[in-house]
Amino acid sequence: MSNTPPVPAPVNTGAQRPWIALLQGFIASLLILLGSVGVGWIANGSPMIRNQLVIDMRTQGVGVITSTIMLTLGAIVLLRSWLRLGQRLSGWTTGSLRTVVGAIVLWGLPLLFAVPIFSRDVYAYTGQGRLMAAGQNPYTTGISSLSNWFMLGTDPSWAENRTPYGPLFLWLSRGVVAITGGQPDLSVLLFRALACVGVVLCVIYVPKLAALHGVDGARALWISVANPLFLISFVASAHNDGLMVGLAVAGIYFAATHRGLLGVVLATASIAVKPITIVLLPFVGLLWAGHAAGWGRRFLFWAATGLLSLAMLLLMGLPRNLGLGWTWALTDTTPGYTGYSPSGFGGQMLEALGNAVGLDGLSIGNGFRTLLTVASMGIAAWLMLFGDPKQVVRRMGLAMAAVVLLAPIIQPWYILWFLPFLAVTGIRNNWQIKACYVVIAFFVVFGAQDQLFVWGFVALPVATGALSMAVAVAGVVYLLVVDGHTRTLMFSREAETDLPPVTSR
Repeated sequence: MSNTPPVPAPVNTGAQRPWIALLQGFIASLLILLGSVGVGWIANGSPMIRNQLVIDMRTQGVGVITSTIMLTLGAIVLLRSWLRLGQRLSGWTTGSLRTVVGAIVLWGLPLLFAVPIFSRDVYAYTGQGRLMAAGQNPYTTGISSLSNWFMLGTDPSWAENRTPYGPLFLWLSRGVVAITGGQPDLSVLLFRALACVGVVLCVIYVPKLAALHGVDGARALWISVANPLFLISFVASAHNDGLMVGLAVAGIYFAATHRGLLGVVLATASIAVKPITIVLLPFVGLLWAGHAAGWGRRFLFWAATGLLSLAMLLLMGLPRNLGLGWTWALTDTTPGYTGYSPSGFGGQMLEALGNAVGLDGLSIGNGFRTLLTVASMGIAAWLMLFGDPKQVVRRMGLAMAAVVLLAPIIQPWYILWFLPFLAVTGIRNNWQIKACYVVIAFFVVFGAQDQLFVWGFVALPVATGALSMAVAVAGVVYLLVVDGHTRTLMFSREAETDLPPVTSR
């Protein structure tokens, strides 16, 4: 027997004391809350606008600059807290799920009371609720027909637009206005509550859906729900996409556990919030049919799924003659593109190249974007028809990803439409998780500087957009170069594995 003392196992410091990341993330959310008061979106009709502290933060240069720094720095620190939480829970042992849920609650709580940031779509919801209360059809009438509509904080670009939302959400908007009388601040809180219903559904059913695929539920929840883009978009910004995604995740879970009828009902409710999730409906039919179904049974359940869903949507649209007005959101293309989308950027490059050689560059660019849109539909159809029958949820996530990523316009929160479905079916600890880091970080940084409200008369030594971008870039450089913990996430190969994280416990 050797007298050599045993060598102690190396200690993984990243897997210790997750409460540190939770506390840092809570502080970050408080910074976002404070910063939102100075540069977030407050409706002109809100009593907050007459509060002296709010006035000083929004009209004094030092207040605006301080608010911009706090908001942007908070977003970067929240990003770091999320990354560090993943490192500290890297073993994904028993208790990890409880810690991730705690992070979602702790980080989301301050955002629940923040002034809307990164977007002011929530104010448009109030306008659409007022249209419903006035007996008008939001599918044919813009909110500019309402008296005093501008005081409710709605983006003027919504003034004449028809709503792209489904009938269920219009009725929910009508209910919010019935409770609040259209008061903007109370309406924001109630719309946040609706979005948080979706967050709660994700918290409940993401781990359950992950377990069906042999994937660790805590890790899947950390990737898809605890990330800062999800919390900012669906809590602070109160996007109705949060409710849409939550209903979709719940519906997919029930369809995958042989409760297809309930799955169709919940998936249809998701469509009735925002119609884009109609992409998921054929996959719900596949799950309902079962992985051993032949082509005849598949077509039968596709028909049953489609007819049942259509009947429910028609019933929701009967009052006020709403009908199927939501279909315009699927058939009418929104003009323009975002420069960072593959479709937008590629179209720009081809347009410039075409013009350089004397061709009609505009037509070439538009043709390229149309081609990618058609290609996304083809990819989604292929994934619906072909593939491993035991990987329907994975195929569905990839189909939604194709529809989103090949579209001309990609808003930051669109990524969250498909991320949960990829997370529950396994995101590998290699380039896949690194891609998640990059995409989430990009959209957090982009959102932080893209949607800042500043009065035009406020004199500033530097533009808030430029200041926010400088703070954000400095934060990203710190994470990538200086921080010894987070830089290993992108540049170290030691933690990489080609195996999916299937350590469900």
